Amino acid sequence: MSVLQLLLYVVFQTVLLAWSATGHLAVRTDLTHVDSARGLTKHNLLRRMAARTQARVSKRWSPPRSRPGGSATVTAAASRDEDNPNSEYLMHLGVGTPHPQRVSLALDTSSDLIWTQCACAVCFDQTSPALDTSTSGTQRGVSCFDPVCAHGGLPFSGCTLKDNLCFYAYSYPDNSVTTGKIYEDTFTFQAPGDEVAAMSVPSLRFGCGMYNKGTFESGIAGFGRGPMSLPSQLKVSRFSHCFTTIGDSRTSPVFLGTAPDNLEVQATGPIQSTPFAPSPDGPNSSLYYLSLNGITVGNRRLPFDASTFAVKGDGSGGTTIDSGTAITTVPSAVFQALRDEFLRQVPLPALDVSIDDTEVLCFSTTTSSSKQKLPAMPKLIFHLEGADWDLPEKNYVLHFDEDFNSGLCVVVSSSGDSDVTIIGNFQQQNIHMEYDLETNRLGFVPARCDKL
Repeated sequence: MSVLQLLLYVVFQTVLLAWSATGHLAVRTDLTHVDSARGLTKHNLLRRMAARTQARVSKRWSPPRSRPGGSATVTAAASRDEDNPNSEYLMHLGVGTPHPQRVSLALDTSSDLIWTQCACAVCFDQTSPALDTSTSGTQRGVSCFDPVCAHGGLPFSGCTLKDNLCFYAYSYPDNSVTTGKIYEDTFTFQAPGDEVAAMSVPSLRFGCGMYNKGTFESGIAGFGRGPMSLPSQLKVSRFSHCFTTIGDSRTSPVFLGTAPDNLEVQATGPIQSTPFAPSPDGPNSSLYYLSLNGITVGNRRLPFDASTFAVKGDGSGGTTIDSGTAITTVPSAVFQALRDEFLRQVPLPALDVSIDDTEVLCFSTTTSSSKQKLPAMPKLIFHLEGADWDLPEKNYVLHFDEDFNSGLCVVVSSSGDSDVTIIGNFQQQNIHMEYDLETNRLGFVPARCDKL
């Protein structure tokens, strides 16, 4: 046995002993952003984010609204741009033994099912080979008589006639769909290229998509509250992520069942928390709702109270936090008021820009002298229950300097016909976000994510 093999064996055994001694599983792995290291201009980066956001919001949250717990229409509408897949942050893991096959799944805090394309009859294009379950020595098809098939959180499931295995159908509002069988296998979590940090977890259940339509990387890792989600299957009481700056080459850590041991050292601001709000879909809702009481721009609080951001009697509206939506969206009236306040407080020429049907407020800085310091941008504060989230400027302002034009854009958009508010991942950059499922709270703190 080589020194490296011995080291790997010791590390793996240590992880197993720690798991069995505490009775809790602790997994750390890394994510990459879909636009990471693509060399995109800031304008193209914003265009791609806007397109993905518009597709997700207009298809998922626009009326009529279908609740995740009551139908097969859940989340993650796909963009029509084949070069802009319906993914934000990708989790890289291995499935099967003895040689795990790599899959890249979109981390989605607004859905439950874990699924990937298998040796399918109808497939969407993906850059890596589809999963081949026949090469794994630990794979097992889940029986249609298993409880998960009857009441395990699957919107639609049944029994195959040939082998009595559980099959599922999961559809999305833009007519994307995955249909296949439920399998069980060993998942290996690791940072890309980091064999020492690898950790294997047996008997996780996932959708083996055999008939698939849509624009995805290879599938989705659901992080919602339902029984089929990854946190639920791992039986962890909390998970967290810390997204590094969008567009650069650094990976982003995600923690399941544990917290980074150096968070206090790498924190760059105060630790705050806010309770999750009740969901109209019940305790196993795919969505994480928050109580947003208001928004402040610079020196003025917008004239909207908590009722504007709360769930309505018919189940519409509400405020959610979502890893799978790029840009924060607010109801149309709120966006207009926010826009007017930035126009009033920012002494720069305005550029009203519509990017792929998404209205974005931008300002020109082209005429500013290179020696002249740009004016400070007004603060943007989300007033949550028990916490005021004072966003760093880089989490809502995107500067660009292209083709002899320079400017900046406020990265907040309108939710159009919907009255939903969604806190997107652009606003979550370089903030450690912890979902405490035991105390039912969201914790957040600005941090150097690449150091955790």
